[in-house]
Amino acid sequence: MPTVTSRKNPIVARYRAAARGEDASLMLLDGVHLVTEALAAGVPLHDVVTTTGAEARADVATILERLSRARVPLVSAASSVMAALSPVRSASPIVALAERPSAHEARLYGATTPLVVIAADVQEPGNVGAIVRVAEAAGAHGVVVAGASADPFSWKALRGSMGSALRLAVVVERDLARAVDEARRHGCRIVAATPRDGRSLFASALAGPLAILIGGEGPGLPPEIVDAADARVTVPMQAPVESLNAAVTAAVILYEARRQRSHEAHENTKTTKDTKSKP
Repeated sequence: MPTVTSRKNPIVARYRAAARGEDASLMLLDGVHLVTEALAAGVPLHDVVTTTGAEARADVATILERLSRARVPLVSAASSVMAALSPVRSASPIVALAERPSAHEARLYGATTPLVVIAADVQEPGNVGAIVRVAEAAGAHGVVVAGASADPFSWKALRGSMGSALRLAVVVERDLARAVDEARRHGCRIVAATPRDGRSLFASALAGPLAILIGGEGPGLPPEIVDAADARVTVPMQAPVESLNAAVTAAVILYEARRQRSHEAHENTKTTKDTKSKP
């Protein structure tokens, strides 16, 4: 395994450019967990760098063996160089450059009753990543990252998603109105999450094809987008709390949608069985 000992090595420039988002085709994976998830998801890895001596760690040794079998180029780097390659404050023992996953609208809306999140102007990368993570956990079919939202494949957002962005359909659409129109064109009801003046979450119908609009930190959703939605949903909150974090709001609504959809599926199955059992 070749070793890099100088911060002037071209590989350092490539990783730092990826961390800044300067190459739209690449993403930087920081840490054992994300590199492992990328391998499991079949994401093409360009190369991987580990800190010299990190192979003594059991978790790093395991992944290095898998990378070697997959014939992924491996490089060792001195700790001072790794500090320049890894964007986190305390450098990780392993980093990688990988191709960004491509997601098409067909994956988002291919299900009979699609459940999609549209994150609008969510500018904090950690929140974008957390929204993607909870969307996968709740059984959503994908996330549209719209408007001025942070890049879902930036290193911060990837760490927030804990690997979900490598598996779930994630589409970037900078035109928020177009993102909403596409969801509606695919038969989705548009539900806007608002901190007040909406129908209570627990009295809202969320079982059918659905696109949930989640606004960014501070201003929330643009008024014209809220006005054009098919419904407004508000999460009940105890005073004096006025709003929730964007990712928390997405989680609460998605799990209520999941509960309703599971109940509806159960009732449909029960009705079908009862009908078949009748003479």
